[in-house]
Amino acid sequence: MNDLTPLTGHDLTEWGHTPGPQFPALLARANDLMATGRSVEDIRAALADDLPPVPVQYPLQNPDSVLLHINLTPGDLDEEANLEKVYETMRAVMRTPTVVAGAIMPDACPAGPVGTIPVGGVIAARNAIHPGMHSADICCSLMLSDLGDADPKAVLDAAASVTHFGPGGRPQGQRFTVSLDLLDAFRANPFLNSAKTIRAAQEHMGTQGDGNHFLFVGTSRATGRTMLITHHGSRSPGAKLYKAGMEVAERYRRKHAKGTLKQNAWIPADTEDGVAYWDALQIIRKWTKTNHNSIHQATIEAVGASAKDRFWNEHNFVFRRGDLFFLGKGATPAWRDFAADADPAGRTIIPLNMAEPVLIVKGADAEHGLGFSPHGAGRNWSRTEHMRRLGRKTPEEALAEETKGLDVRFFAGKVDASELPSSYKPAAAMQAQIADFSLAEVEDWIDPYGSIMAGELPRFQRRGQGRR
Repeated sequence: MNDLTPLTGHDLTEWGHTPGPQFPALLARANDLMATGRSVEDIRAALADDLPPVPVQYPLQNPDSVLLHINLTPGDLDEEANLEKVYETMRAVMRTPTVVAGAIMPDACPAGPVGTIPVGGVIAARNAIHPGMHSADICCSLMLSDLGDADPKAVLDAAASVTHFGPGGRPQGQRFTVSLDLLDAFRANPFLNSAKTIRAAQEHMGTQGDGNHFLFVGTSRATGRTMLITHHGSRSPGAKLYKAGMEVAERYRRKHAKGTLKQNAWIPADTEDGVAYWDALQIIRKWTKTNHNSIHQATIEAVGASAKDRFWNEHNFVFRRGDLFFLGKGATPAWRDFAADADPAGRTIIPLNMAEPVLIVKGADAEHGLGFSPHGAGRNWSRTEHMRRLGRKTPEEALAEETKGLDVRFFAGKVDASELPSSYKPAAAMQAQIADFSLAEVEDWIDPYGSIMAGELPRFQRRGQGRR
């Protein structure tokens, strides 16, 4: 029986039709059928051929069916507890439909709720780029310049005069130039072509951020030459790309993989979105390398030195090998040709902490590491827990005790105790596990002279509206 109440778009949506340009004609057809006396059930059946195809759904995997390599041997109770948490979260990551294998590095530590890829976590995925697995700090990386016989103190003084740490970009009048070609590449990519992102690319050039990012000056044991090393990522432009990528990945997750955790959503690599996002990653990588170069070059010019050699490597990025995408979050690629501009000699850089040498290694491309090695020392506990363990010791006292004889500076002027050597896993144990698991071979040690970090920064506080 027909009650002659006109059908609406809400009715069509409830039947499974997707709103779009075809909707008005479909609704008119439905009401024309109603006008001829057809029942609602008949009309729904008549329009069934116009229903959109049911999206393919990708179910979660059994984690026991996905290979997970563990390259971490606990050395104490803290390490055991840390590994237990890392293992739990990586097993949840292994449930993601696209993941074909995973690996845990010796420096692994949790980095969010269960199911979030940990620092020191690596996955191989088929036809998928997971923004949440390279994190917001896209292309966090290290660059080394060999400055020959330059005086380490003079280099550190020069670096302190030119680098920039902390939130935000450089103030007007102190900005580094970004090439027009690089800005044009931003404008040509749909993920990067926004006024805010392009402005961030200009403002953040020559900046290093905060947290564990640093500028390090030391001496090579192999050559006796002075080395300048920087550690930072893609800053605000990369964070904006990450946000845009996560939004697109979430659309695919809702349509095709509702059971997948939000942080593990992915963009299919063979789609238009996937191709554009891959290209955007390469542009952000180029921006980040330029950022490192700008700080190194400004320091070299300020001290009146020259670079004998320079190379770099990233540890928060996506790499493609054959038909698989490899995502490392805090993991260093350890195969010789991981990028077109990788060091021809196969060297990569692994820092440990501000009081220990930076390792120069050659990766072993180990199958049980999915081709990766650690990116640093990692942590066994949170920053808050480390502060608790310092007890009554002030940050200044701890710094003096842990970095005796070194020139350690904090850009903000206040010691960040959460970045002291004691907040990280033991450097000796980390180096031993790199060897034990045959992940890389150490070729040189850059002994520290000193370093610069952001330091403890004022916490952001939202300003109240006050009275009118």
